[in-house]
Amino acid sequence: MSGREASAAGRDGDGLAASLRGFGPLGLLGIVVVMLPGGLVAPGFYTIPISGLLVLAWAAASRTPLSELGFARPKSWAGVLALGVLAGVTLKLVMKAAVMPLLGADPVNQAYHVLAHNPAALPGAIFSMIVGAGFGEETTFRGFGFERLGKLLGLRPAARAVAVLVTSAAFAAGHYANQGLAGVEQAAITGLVFGTLFALTGRLWLSMIAHAAFDLTALAMIYFDVERLVAKSLLG
Repeated sequence: MSGREASAAGRDGDGLAASLRGFGPLGLLGIVVVMLPGGLVAPGFYTIPISGLLVLAWAAASRTPLSELGFARPKSWAGVLALGVLAGVTLKLVMKAAVMPLLGADPVNQAYHVLAHNPAALPGAIFSMIVGAGFGEETTFRGFGFERLGKLLGLRPAARAVAVLVTSAAFAAGHYANQGLAGVEQAAITGLVFGTLFALTGRLWLSMIAHAAFDLTALAMIYFDVERLVAKSLLG
């Protein structure tokens, strides 16, 4: 390739990147393409992290630094890991034992009860909790969602609060198809928690770890068939 051709290709790439970062037709199409598969579920109820991978592809094509999506090195990996696991496990226990019973939810998650005492399903389920939910959903709803809304609304505290609400609503809506109203209610609350963590830190790692820990705790309850016992532990 000649210098002139390379320069022209670079200008074309700059134009494509700028269009993807903007909110014109191509930018809006990029948002739709990334967000649509966010709730895609494969047979066996295993979440596929397609949207998370599409976010990374969008970042490369739009020349958006990964740090703007929250992929910035934390001050302490050990601290983030410990806090994330504690937050995720605690949140799941509180949701199962106190919040969801008050909302009248079935103590047993019927959508995933097939996993109870089912060791053959564990590898796929664990993959789903860590990669599909922890990576895929957090990269999409928190990383990408906050980046796009930040570019549109700015970074003032009020704008960040709107981003928490909007991304939580989108996250909740994605859970209706396979978990019904109870899934939407739980996802709305957890989305507010994970979104707030991201808004406060500007990094994905804490919300990713907390999300994965939350779902792995839920998986443990389902697998050992103790959901009903936990749900009735506080309120009877």
